[in-house]
Amino acid sequence: MTTRLAIVVPCYNEEEVLPETNRRLLELLGRLREAGAVSPESAIHYVDDGSRDGTWSLIESLAAADARVHGIKLSRNRGHQAALLAGLLTVEGDALVSIDADLQDDVSVIEQMVAEFRQGAEVVYGVRDSRQTDTAFKRTTAAAYYGLMRRMGVDLVHNHADFRLMGRRAIEALREYGEVNLFLRGIVPLIGYRAATVKYDRAARFAGVSKYPLRKMLTFAIEGVTSFSIVPLRLITLLGFLVSVFSFFMICFVIYGTLVMKAVVPGWASSVVPIYFLGGIQLLAMGVIGEYVAKIYLETKQRPRFFIEKTL
Repeated sequence: MTTRLAIVVPCYNEEEVLPETNRRLLELLGRLREAGAVSPESAIHYVDDGSRDGTWSLIESLAAADARVHGIKLSRNRGHQAALLAGLLTVEGDALVSIDADLQDDVSVIEQMVAEFRQGAEVVYGVRDSRQTDTAFKRTTAAAYYGLMRRMGVDLVHNHADFRLMGRRAIEALREYGEVNLFLRGIVPLIGYRAATVKYDRAARFAGVSKYPLRKMLTFAIEGVTSFSIVPLRLITLLGFLVSVFSFFMICFVIYGTLVMKAVVPGWASSVVPIYFLGGIQLLAMGVIGEYVAKIYLETKQRPRFFIEKTL
């Protein structure tokens, strides 16, 4: 039995790269269909995440030119993760592949993903074997981030982003996760069905500019940590304990110096430094706790994660 494959591509201001992306994906579907690996109903689904350029108009023209191309237009910009989730939960198919539109992920690897799925894997992760096209700064920070997440107990697939195949059973399991703070690369491993990995070399962006500048990367990193780990809260407790122990010994030192040594030198440092130190610790602790409280606040409101304005 052939597999009905759906390729979900979130798009935000991807007018420059989309024609080439569409060409490569259609060629891929053609090869898979000729090999008998996917059914004729297999298709590409572009999810427009409130683009400000001509992305949606281009999707409409691509859909009009080929029946295998479809479009989903969100009512406004909701972010990459929400756009990706909208496609995954809306599109029909036996297996769904999510891939970014920038062509940095190797499209041809989808053939290996389909083969792994047909052999029984419910989730197939695309893992970057080489990141030579990334800057040294990005490679270093990415390695540090994955290491940090691993130490905090978060189950992430190393060097995997959002390029993956998910079977229908895994998609239905994903539907059960109703959280607003989306971090799909952390949620999917929690599903727990049989998984496989395929490796590929990450290419440079074909056209356009990255939609993830440093500010968004840092925000996304914090989202991942605070959505899946309570270790920062426990570190605050440990830090508070250490500061308390340090303060106790300082008190003992002052008492000893005053009553025994008679040699305590009065000065502003002994007063001002502890105040600044403790004040900084308190502000840091309040900030970390505030991040978790903000997430609780967003989750309790249970607002819809996206609205679909139009489908093709």
